[in-house]
Amino acid sequence: MNVARAYRLLLGVSTLVLATGADAQVRREFTAVHMGVPVRMVLHSSSDLVASKAARAAFARIAELDDKMSDYRPQSEVRMLSQRPGDWQTVSPDLFAVLARAEEVSRNSGGVFDVTLGPLVQLWRETRQTRRLPDPDVLSRARSRSGAPMFEVDIEHSAVRLWVPNMRLDLGGIAKGYILQEALKTLRTHGIRSALVEAGGDVVVGDPPPGQAGWSVFVAGGDTATLRRAKALSNVAVATSGGSEQFVEIGGVRYSHIIDPRTGLGATGRHIVTVIAEDAALADAAATALSVLGPERAAGFRKKYPQVLVSFRTLPEPSR
Repeated sequence: MNVARAYRLLLGVSTLVLATGADAQVRREFTAVHMGVPVRMVLHSSSDLVASKAARAAFARIAELDDKMSDYRPQSEVRMLSQRPGDWQTVSPDLFAVLARAEEVSRNSGGVFDVTLGPLVQLWRETRQTRRLPDPDVLSRARSRSGAPMFEVDIEHSAVRLWVPNMRLDLGGIAKGYILQEALKTLRTHGIRSALVEAGGDVVVGDPPPGQAGWSVFVAGGDTATLRRAKALSNVAVATSGGSEQFVEIGGVRYSHIIDPRTGLGATGRHIVTVIAEDAALADAAATALSVLGPERAAGFRKKYPQVLVSFRTLPEPSR
């Protein structure tokens, strides 16, 4: 989305003075559409002017990063990587941070989290529209251009390499978390430390609201530890993933919008997973990986990240 248009979409929804005198804190809420979804910011600041200026800067940062990482934009930095298969390519610090984290989570999940699934994601978008499973030959060709071993990162030189022609990276399972955390960092540079930024199932929070122990984030059906933690959050990220809303049912099977690399089709597990972590990109990617693995196969992955809080909720079987 054009940055100027994004600014025009800024909506000051509410104003609340939480204290008086020099310590007055104003609560403001702003919303704009980025990454194809509404992005909401709740800020506590010393004045409306400070809050508005900080929100504009944070939305501009979101737009900048979306321009780099969107798989929908032919000239985005991530799309341009596909033009030089086999070559090491130096990328921007932002994109490299996301790709390095993606490679790590892919390795630790046995390849279940995989940003090389762009060809399969494109094919599955068509499937969700037509409600017909892809032809096996078409699916096989898409799978031949996807797979974690076809993607490498060079930490020392901040470079990446795609091995196969016509590959297409899709950062839908990790970029949003990183982008929202960068928006929170931007708010901090403008003096806003108490803030919440939320979009499409991902939430990042800064310092607690004035006079409160932390931010309260709704988690449906979480375990006791997760529910308790979600009532007093500060300086963490929360990501939720699963097929509760975006799915298609074909032949009596419910397929999620999240691709299972092992089949090339939408995942069929009936789980919603919530992850709480200090790093938002990790929370986003872990939620995606765990929603495919499911609680039965998640133990190995969870051991890799003992500091991450995970909660599963099983969806009810559809009534017939």
